[in-house]
Amino acid sequence: MEPISTDVFRFRDSCNVYVIRNGAEAVLIDFGTGAILDHLAEIGVERVTDILMTHHHRDQAQGLPRAVAAGIHIWVPEPERGLFEDIDHHWQARRLVNDYDNRQDRFSLLEPVPVTGTLAEYVPQEFGGRMMTVVPTPGHTVGSVSIQIDMEGRRLSFTGDLIAAPGKVWSLAATQWTYNGAEGAVATLLSARDLLTRRPDVLLPSHGDPMEDPPGAIRLLRENLLELLELRGEHAALRNYMADPFLPVTRHFLHNRTAHSYSFVLLSKSGKCLMIDYGYDFNPGLASSTDRSARRPWLYSLPRLKEQFGVTSVDVVIPTHYHDDHVAAFNLLRKVEGTKVWAGENMVDVLERPGDQDLPCLWYEPIPVDRSLPLEQAVAWEEYELTLHPLPGHTLYAVAIQVEVDGKCILAVGDQFVDYPWNYLLADRLPITDEPEPLPPAVIQNYVYRNRFGQSDYRETADLYRRVKPDIMVYGHWSPANVDDAHFAELAERGRELERLHQVLLARDEVDMGTNDFAARIRPYRPEVAVGADLTMEVDVQNPFDRPEQAAVNMVVPPGWAVRTISGETEARLSLGASEAGTVGFCLTPPSGLTVRRARVAADVTIGGQPFGQQAEALVTVVGAKRA
Repeated sequence: MEPISTDVFRFRDSCNVYVIRNGAEAVLIDFGTGAILDHLAEIGVERVTDILMTHHHRDQAQGLPRAVAAGIHIWVPEPERGLFEDIDHHWQARRLVNDYDNRQDRFSLLEPVPVTGTLAEYVPQEFGGRMMTVVPTPGHTVGSVSIQIDMEGRRLSFTGDLIAAPGKVWSLAATQWTYNGAEGAVATLLSARDLLTRRPDVLLPSHGDPMEDPPGAIRLLRENLLELLELRGEHAALRNYMADPFLPVTRHFLHNRTAHSYSFVLLSKSGKCLMIDYGYDFNPGLASSTDRSARRPWLYSLPRLKEQFGVTSVDVVIPTHYHDDHVAAFNLLRKVEGTKVWAGENMVDVLERPGDQDLPCLWYEPIPVDRSLPLEQAVAWEEYELTLHPLPGHTLYAVAIQVEVDGKCILAVGDQFVDYPWNYLLADRLPITDEPEPLPPAVIQNYVYRNRFGQSDYRETADLYRRVKPDIMVYGHWSPANVDDAHFAELAERGRELERLHQVLLARDEVDMGTNDFAARIRPYRPEVAVGADLTMEVDVQNPFDRPEQAAVNMVVPPGWAVRTISGETEARLSLGASEAGTVGFCLTPPSGLTVRRARVAADVTIGGQPFGQQAEALVTVVGAKRA
């Protein structure tokens, strides 16, 4: 046991385990093999109250079953919680054959361990009688954190495997989050830079010795990483982006060019700001996989926003649509900044109840909405008025956000259109000029069928642009652009052509399923229910005929399950007008004592005497105790 200071000690194990002593009690940073528990008496510690994990790797965590047996509270990074307590699922779901995912998520626990909770980020919190601050520091893993504490006149930063020695990291392989990328190297550079702004006096790594000159150690690391990136020919604009993440579209409307997707900031003279979309700020690149541990929102650019533009608070955030790259940081903004979430009334259910939906790109946790905004009505915020318009096309659950700023009508249209490539850090993005700047020659309509795209969507939304007549349109995945009537006419023509081609290509003369292919949908799509409880499910049924018809729906359930309609029948029947939709309800009862993950149920549909078979499925999980 080596003293770092009077009440901080290092124990060399499979990783450095740090002991923060407070009398006869202690908090540990990481845990290694657990051998630390056999040596605490050497420094007069009788009880460990908490273990704070910097990341999920086995060299940090393999001894945690000993901690559980000892009744010690275990706290883990929020993105990586599943890699501790739900690791069985991760091992079963992880692709192993034809695998292009190089993230070191297999360097994880072999068996699950229960955790007390997750480490709240950016805000001071008390552990073992001492205040500590957890800071996101992705790089070695996507979800890694560093932990800061002020003790004995010094600020100590426990940095996990972010940095191992001046200018060095413990692993470069761990920073390759995709098959051949450098995402984690960029994240390491960004994290180290952010850590330096927090003025640590000592860096305490998981592997390596304490560093008493953090600025020197981090500057050397930054220089070395930038050389590596330059050799790879990547991220040429990174220095520029770090200096100026925000570009003015107008004086009071800013473009966060580092975010994925792009985020926009409306500045008020009050010092408050309103954000449009906020997904992955200063995105170094996304990991190949899409499980929770592969996605990390953070508030990286907010300090620069406040410093450069005098922002005193992020008052409100509004999404153009529900996709994760537009909303990932909403809950974090709420926790740290007290930001209110406003959303168009057409997407509130999707944000608040993602488990009900069979949709792509859903965020993992519910996002509570503080204010549901009506469509096609002006809404006041500070000195501005915003109007949200329905914007089907990329997804049914989207809005165009209209606001007049500095004498310009700006329309935010999210991902309605797309440009390639989407690697924003490869080249500088320049601010728009006062002269109309045409969009790229190929205006690519970014429709996705599973997002509930309708074939007439782009024709109809082109009418919106001609009606609103924005001066500037801003997008989720390319730079803002000045627009004019000629551009709106081009969009209208492309919308008509897209609709025509769908009419030509789809065989819909007798049975018209639209562009979504199915006559039924089950809600909730992935419910979780406690053992012994019943489950209510609804089936939305669409009449695919241009005449009124009778529909019959039967729920298909696993053997031993009971099912009935809400009125107690075995089959649900309903009358539907031409092309009309309706809803029926069922009550499902799993067998007594059963626990199961993703049991499959389906809705078997007949309409007008025509059997369409099992048109929709849902995945039911039955747990021993309903999770919080």
